[in-house]
Amino acid sequence: MEHVDNLLDPLRGFLFQIATFLPRLGIALLTLIVGVLLAKAARFAIEKGLRAINLHIVTRRSGLDGFLQKGGSGTDTITVFGWLCYWVVILAALIVAFNSLGLATVTELLGRVLLFVPRVIVALLILAFGSYFARFVGQALAAYLRGIGLSDGEMLGRLARYAITAFVLIIALDHLDIGGTIVRTTFLILLSGVVFAVALAFGLGGKDWAAARLEEWWPTDSKKPLK
Repeated sequence: MEHVDNLLDPLRGFLFQIATFLPRLGIALLTLIVGVLLAKAARFAIEKGLRAINLHIVTRRSGLDGFLQKGGSGTDTITVFGWLCYWVVILAALIVAFNSLGLATVTELLGRVLLFVPRVIVALLILAFGSYFARFVGQALAAYLRGIGLSDGEMLGRLARYAITAFVLIIALDHLDIGGTIVRTTFLILLSGVVFAVALAFGLGGKDWAAARLEEWWPTDSKKPLK
């Protein structure tokens, strides 16, 4: 009889572990179900709230919606915000579920991902408002230059818009901590190269064009008749 008990001890231990694990598994599954329901509700509320404050107009005029649609996503930026909030809630539910199961490594990994998603949301907001501001400044500058009679107003407006957009993109990438110093240094090198190329064009190959543009922008008084 004692020999039989010794043989059954591993089975008793295994059954005891299963009996201990099943309630924790049930709690984890219940947490996931509640998390999915809350995530759907949060996504619906976020999308409705952002459209109620007309953020979709800002994202459409900034060009982000057009960029997403050209990429074949078929969604707009507000929908992306909704999905990001959805996954924030899902990740939070997964962290609670895996923590209840005692999986500390998985919980730590999901916690790092969860901390990254809000930074993506803030980066998208920076891109949306920054691109909208860049487009506004470019159009305002072009309109002003056309109003004072400059024929190159459209080109200068586009240059201003692209410069601001590049600066905003650098800010967004820096907020995401992508690239860091390498991205900033590369941007400065490219900007310096563009400025150097423009300076060469004005100084070597485009002297006549530059002189004509400067005369058009800031006319001298040498051609005025003497009194």
